[in-house]
Formats: sequence, C-alpha cells, structure tokens
Amino acid sequence: MISIKSEREIELMKHAGHINYLTHQEVAKHLRVGITTKELNDLAHKFILANDCKPSFLGFEGYPASICVSINDEIVHGIPGKRKIKNGDVVSIDIGVEYKGYHSDSANTYIVGQVKPEVEALVANTKKSLYEGLSAIKEGAKISDIGSKVESYAKKCNLGVVQELVGHGVGTSIHEDPDVPNYYTPNTRVLKAGMVIAVEPMLNLGSRHVYLEENDWTVRTEDGLPSAHFEHTVLVTKDGYVILTGE
Repeated sequence: MISIKSEREIELMKHAGHINYLTHQEVAKHLRVGITTKELNDLAHKFILANDCKPSFLGFEGYPASICVSINDEIVHGIPGKRKIKNGDVVSIDIGVEYKGYHSDSANTYIVGQVKPEVEALVANTKKSLYEGLSAIKEGAKISDIGSKVESYAKKCNLGVVQELVGHGVGTSIHEDPDVPNYYTPNTRVLKAGMVIAVEPMLNLGSRHVYLEENDWTVRTEDGLPSAHFEHTVLVTKDGYVILTGE
C-alpha cells in the first residue's frame, strides 16, 4: 500500500534527509587513498548518532553495517570492512538515516584518484540519469515515466541498466511500496502529491547483468566492469518534486 505523508511526517523526513545529506558530506571529506571502508562506516555511524538520528541500514533484514560502500564492479550493498580505498577506485556510498521513526535514503558515487575517461563518463552520466528520472515526477505522472526517462538516457550513453534492483517508497520503513524501476515497465500506478519515493539509477559501464556474492548482500557486475549509483529521496508535489536528501 502506498502512503501519502502528512505535513508532520514530511517535516520529519525532511530532517532525516538533511542529516543524510550532511553525513554524505562528512564521509566525502575523509574519502581518500588508504582509508578502509570500515573507517568510513564508523565515521558515518558516529555522525548520524551525534545528530540525534539512527542509521537505517544497521540491522535492516540482517545487514551488518551502518552504510554501504561499494567499489568498482560492486553495484550495491558492499559491506564495510578492512578493504582499503585505492587510487582509481570508483566508490559508491549509500546512506540511510532514521529520525523519530522516519527514514531517508541517498547514494553518491565518487572517483578516487585517476580513472579512464569512460569511467569518468559513467559516473557523470549516471548522476545525470537520476535527474532525468526526477524530471518526470509530478502529481498525475506514472511511475513508468521515471524508468522510461532513466533508461532512455542510459541507452544514449551506451550504459547497462541494472534491472534486478529498483527504487522504492520511503517512510516509516526504509523500503516501502511502490517499486520504482530504472527502466520502462507498463506500470500504470499514478504519482500523487505527498508520496515520498527514492529514485536510484544503477548503471554499468558494460552489460546490465549482475550476480550476488556469497555474503547474500553485495551485488556485482557479471562482466567485472565498474558500476555507478546515485539516489535521492524525493517528495512528490502537485507541480513536480522536492529533494529531501540535499542538492
């Protein structure tokens, strides 16, 4: 069931989104060659708690960390650990923040050091595809319009669109109805003002095909080529949308 958020709920989610944005800024300040993914996780964890919030991901369906740090061919759900960031890594950081029972969800992909031009283009175009998808959002639009916009832009850039993972509603759970695919589906569900959804393109430099690691969390590209991931939690309005998770 898709929920329409009240003004009170929207205010709580705006705050969760603001702290999410600030957490990304804090983690990005420390992202460098040699830092471990666990150190990035611990920085985010402490920052979220210091701002009177909770990390949404910790314990969610058994997830063992506070953020996801996915590197190169890891698309999503990279579990923080002893791995050190290296020059040339593509690092996707996904953060969930809960404030007084309401959640926000946001992801950014960063380039550390020097990479090939096609990898730079992958990251830049994945971010652009997010805003292409967001441009379809307003009351009365269909959920399928979002995926159609993302997919069309990705195809122009010759990038693979991951289909096994999709965006979603956000509210009192980090994942709610509806699913928000990044590709066209004959989904006739109509967006209504007051809905809050996370739009999150995951695009691959090569094939769209993926596989799940033995840890049952981390998803990788089948061909070993890098992937990028960008996500915002947004409020649907009568005339468009409002981003709740920063710029």
